[in-house]
Amino acid sequence: MRLIKAVLLSSSMLFSHAAAANDLPQRWVSSGGSLSEWVVALGGESRLVGVDTTSQRALSAEGVLSLHPDILIGSEEMGPPPVIAQIRAAGIRIETLPATPDQAVLERNVLRIGELLGEPVRAQQLISTYRQRLQRQAAWVSQARSHQAPPRVLMLLGHAGSNTMAAGKDSLAVWLIEQAGGESRTDHSGYKSISSEALLAMDPQVIIFADRALQGEAARQALVHQNPVIMQTSAGREGRLLGLDPTLLVGGLGPRLPESLAELSAAFYPAQKALIVEDR
Repeated sequence: MRLIKAVLLSSSMLFSHAAAANDLPQRWVSSGGSLSEWVVALGGESRLVGVDTTSQRALSAEGVLSLHPDILIGSEEMGPPPVIAQIRAAGIRIETLPATPDQAVLERNVLRIGELLGEPVRAQQLISTYRQRLQRQAAWVSQARSHQAPPRVLMLLGHAGSNTMAAGKDSLAVWLIEQAGGESRTDHSGYKSISSEALLAMDPQVIIFADRALQGEAARQALVHQNPVIMQTSAGREGRLLGLDPTLLVGGLGPRLPESLAELSAAFYPAQKALIVEDR
């Protein structure tokens, strides 16, 4: 009798687990590079039927609805609002997560994605590993700063046909600069155009650039062509212009950031032995 009860109980538990799994969204559309990368890191790549990794976050309702998703997940930067309202009116579940560059916010986001994927344990493990990497990064920066003053660093975001934007306070770009051991001198918040006079007065020792249309040397040349005054700064004279993948700046802190931080730190403090980041 006890055996029959045990079998029935086990079958009931398996059925409940299967039912719970079936209740989870199976067809995902993700807006925001970092959030999409977390979905993949948590084993949800097969559920992604659509991904938008652009820095514009300008979604198309028709494009999203044509994919017949169960859920649209994106950062609070996602829009425009009328499109989001149209998608929601069509009965699509929308999950909006904050993009604030903050470790506590990141951990809540990863836990939420893990919950929606049915992978809470995996999410906890990823968070633990990520936290350890940021702790090692902070320790490395502290050691490097004991030998060298932090460099003045400016992050510039470019796009063909538009003014170059400088990253300011509360932006993910400035979070990257500071976590990598640099010092940002911008006073504004978010991203704003910067004049030649302001750029010269700031005299950055390192300039990081990201372009939403161009990459590598083409992006560097376009930046200097549009802003020739860059070559009069310390960064320009010393050739310390560093390219950055713009998708790293979309959707909040992403899983690739520890590697990017280590690369930036090595460029900020070239005399120090570079931090080695283990494979995920």
